[in-house]
Amino acid sequence: MTIEDVIQFTTEEVNTFINRDASKYYVFRKNINTNAFQDGGAYFGFIRPEEDPSGQYHDFCIVLFPGDEEGETPWILSLGVGTLGFQNDYDLAAKPGFRRLFQSIISENGFCKTDFLDLDSPLPNSFLEKVPHLSDTLDRYKNVLPVCEILDDIESEESKDIIRAFIAIYARARDWLTNNTRREYFANAVQKLQKEESVNHASAIKNLLLQRKYVILTGPPGVGKTRLAKIIGNDLDAQVFFTQFHAETNYSDFIYGIIPDLDAAGLKYSHKIGTFHQALDFARKNPDKTTLLIVDEINRANLSNILGPIFYLFEYLMDENTHAPTIEISPKLSVKQLPDNFYMVGTMNTADRSLAVVDFALRRRFAWYELLPSIIPDNNYFFEEDFLKFHNIFYWYADSNELTLQPGQGYFLAEDEEAFLNRVEYELFPLIKEYLQEQLLVSAKEEFNDYFLNRINKPLFQ
Repeated sequence: MTIEDVIQFTTEEVNTFINRDASKYYVFRKNINTNAFQDGGAYFGFIRPEEDPSGQYHDFCIVLFPGDEEGETPWILSLGVGTLGFQNDYDLAAKPGFRRLFQSIISENGFCKTDFLDLDSPLPNSFLEKVPHLSDTLDRYKNVLPVCEILDDIESEESKDIIRAFIAIYARARDWLTNNTRREYFANAVQKLQKEESVNHASAIKNLLLQRKYVILTGPPGVGKTRLAKIIGNDLDAQVFFTQFHAETNYSDFIYGIIPDLDAAGLKYSHKIGTFHQALDFARKNPDKTTLLIVDEINRANLSNILGPIFYLFEYLMDENTHAPTIEISPKLSVKQLPDNFYMVGTMNTADRSLAVVDFALRRRFAWYELLPSIIPDNNYFFEEDFLKFHNIFYWYADSNELTLQPGQGYFLAEDEEAFLNRVEYELFPLIKEYLQEQLLVSAKEEFNDYFLNRINKPLFQ
């Protein structure tokens, strides 16, 4: 396949998404003469229609860099930015979903920047070392190529699929998907390269728990953290102890304390045995029985105050023979390490911004497993279309921190349409309104407003 053949193929792919007058959609640029290959900088690509036919330009473009004049050495396919920077595409560069789409199709051979607004950081050396024959070319443009993919064999179907997907995402960003045919073409091109992950979370968490013993499940409300913890307890045939932390939970609630006996004739105190003490005592007395302590909403309380001296016991791979100190749990119970049959699962809500921050020392002692909102297959009570609408809004507009606010699949379960609309009005509507009032997901305000107007005929703001 010659360079001209590749130009024809890419042009046909771009024209799949547009009407007949191509000049309204893009300007085609190319510099593939012999001097360009000798000096470095040979390329061709598609830029915004407002730009001049030659010279420096602005904004995002699709660019291909041939490896040589014959097109036989590896090429680079890139989403580039004109060396004049952003003029019309600043908002597009700021949309996390644009980056996420490219990130979802990039292979291990490629590269995708974490921030498309960053035009100062160059391509990493680990990527540049893969294409030394293009070093002169990349030296010119290495700061303005936020996404790159190496095409080892330009004639292969794999390379054609990658080019197709790049162009499809570019078409999506340019609002060229104006009919169902184009939308389907986009979806097929991108989905063909996306890595589908079908994870059995219960099995994965159970295996992690058996290996690491102490696990924290993180994620927004509605993703099934507590439910999964209980399922795992059942799968392990464990004796389960359950507690839920709140702002007033303290050491005596969880471990041990003394409280006044209000029914006694005089001043008298009684022992208060906390949930952790109960679980530990059971595990010690029943070494052949798996013991699972579930701590729901573990970051709703001050963990340093609650855990106190037992914090040390959660050290991974604790060995009581390595001069481990003795930790007093209560006057009648002291241990050097937790029993081999003792396990703990904590759940942590990532959407509640008022919750306590977990310190690094605790993070080191636990394994962390993230649960994200996901489709519930083959469930007649799951409103999948509404779930996908929310998912797409968060995917496109939410930054990395805001992505943890996406309502889980549990919000989209209801016995019928009327029950679900009640959930929309009295659960999802106030939730999103609160996010916006806290200046979260502000860029998605109109998308959310449109959803609620269509679903419950209610605007977010009067």
